[in-house]
Amino acid sequence: MRWLTLAVVAWIVSSGCAHQIAKNAWTPLFPAEGVPAGWVVRAWNDVSQPGPAGASWRVKEGVLQSEGTRGCWLMSEAEYGDFDLEYEFRLGPRGNSGLALRAPMSGDPAFDGMELQMADFRYNPEAKPSELTGGLYRAVAPRQQLYRPEQWNHYAVSVRGDQLKVWLNEELIHDLDLSKETAAVLRHDGQPAPSIRNRPRRGHLGFQELSRDEGHVEIRNAFIRFPR
Repeated sequence: MRWLTLAVVAWIVSSGCAHQIAKNAWTPLFPAEGVPAGWVVRAWNDVSQPGPAGASWRVKEGVLQSEGTRGCWLMSEAEYGDFDLEYEFRLGPRGNSGLALRAPMSGDPAFDGMELQMADFRYNPEAKPSELTGGLYRAVAPRQQLYRPEQWNHYAVSVRGDQLKVWLNEELIHDLDLSKETAAVLRHDGQPAPSIRNRPRRGHLGFQELSRDEGHVEIRNAFIRFPR
């Protein structure tokens, strides 16, 4: 999707309207090597709590990866409402991760915000479609399953108010009006969670690490932009 933006930017510059570029430009989500600045490690089931001892995240040669203990989120300190986000991800054989969208900095992003899942049947042989890559966790299954195991995959996400669109490997898998997503969702303990329609329209981004057997998630080429 960024190639289209570059074409638009070139047109704006040639038209003498360069002052319009800034609000529509893609920005690296993790611009520097090392421990990501502006991000914090939190517990996987309640992001108001610190992550487990030994859990950390680091960017090495442009690739974000967790290290040490499983069971954590890397959460942005900043809040986001409407935005476009894209990145590539890769998982090991028993990898399990997720992208937190508009999550509060308390509770479980999968149920109190939204979690776009990254996992396959090898992590959970009994997983439902909404619990596999492309699903909004336990709430909405993707239109089709396009995950490429142990290869680099590409997500593109666009959120505007109640509208959510998601592409996986350049194919549209969600085109949702969030205000109409009223299905009941159960937490891991069986208690009801808010339906998607009742979840926040502004919150934090995050990346989850629940992988087993050293199948840690890897993230690269992560960019974000904001609507004009």
